[in-house]
Amino acid sequence: MTLSRRKFLGWMGGASLAAVGARKAQAASNRTFEGYAGSLAVLHDITRCIGCRRCEAACNQVNDLPKPEKSFDDLTVLETHRRTSAPAYTVVNQFSIEGATGPRTFVKKQCNHCLEPACASACFVKAFTKTPEGPVVYNASLCVGCRYCMIACPFEIPAYEYDKALDPKVTKCTMCYPRIMEGKLPGCVEACPTEALVFGRRDELIQAARERMRVHPGRYQEHIYGEHEMGGTSWLYLSGQPFEKVGLREDLGTAPAGQLTSGALGAVPMVVGLWPVLLTGIWAINKRKEKIAAQEQAEAVAAARAETEAQAAASLKAALEKAAKENAATVAREVKKALDTAKSAAQDKHDTEKKS
Repeated sequence: MTLSRRKFLGWMGGASLAAVGARKAQAASNRTFEGYAGSLAVLHDITRCIGCRRCEAACNQVNDLPKPEKSFDDLTVLETHRRTSAPAYTVVNQFSIEGATGPRTFVKKQCNHCLEPACASACFVKAFTKTPEGPVVYNASLCVGCRYCMIACPFEIPAYEYDKALDPKVTKCTMCYPRIMEGKLPGCVEACPTEALVFGRRDELIQAARERMRVHPGRYQEHIYGEHEMGGTSWLYLSGQPFEKVGLREDLGTAPAGQLTSGALGAVPMVVGLWPVLLTGIWAINKRKEKIAAQEQAEAVAAARAETEAQAAASLKAALEKAAKENAATVAREVKKALDTAKSAAQDKHDTEKKS
């Protein structure tokens, strides 16, 4: 593949424009996004969770996911800490906290649907989008499979379909976005028997969480997890135990992901600008290879067909010639046989007449 000077300069111009765009994005990201007005969220009251795994079963059914090796009625899986995976958008983990009174603690884990998602901030093709309704959704048709979202997510949520070599996707909880748009509850919320999961407007859920802390002093930590973490999330938590002891990070701070990544992106504008170009080039090369391969295959098929037809024609010609020779020989034999018969009959008649 040759690279002309004009094409190279065109690429450099595109990279410069991308660099300017990166600097503008950096300048624009130095703020805190308060979220879309009236956006929806889920409040997970950890003190009410009984570890029944009905939320897992509902998520599996609603999203038409593969059935797990162990049924959702098997609670022995809670003894092992799990993370979300390609076939499991949500998991429930069990925590036995030293010195804690009361039963064991169960925590549901899924995408937290950040107000300014790290996955969307890291994705240069905008495969992830924060919707005005609250959920962070994924567009597989835009994804290039770089998996930067998996690295960027501080909650270690996005998973990848490694077992699907031809069409792998990044998977995660969608907060049942299609159901929400139909006016339905998320599957896990609808299935929860203890109201450990509550769905509603984010601002109203925050007020409800504060009311619970007021009505039940000493029952909860004096903090709503997700109200400000990483700029805020659309999945909120109340807990009776320190959040770090139930698998939730308390070292994230309140800065949204955009502020944390914009500086790094602005520091390497040329790389940021050239990356889409390089991907486009790779795509074009692959497409050209596919086109050449298809053309070569078509030519090979045509050549094989022509050779087969030629061989068939030659075989037919040989068969016809052989048949013609055999027919000629048969005719000659029959003629000779007829002549010999006639000659013999004539001789017999001659002999008979001579005797008489």
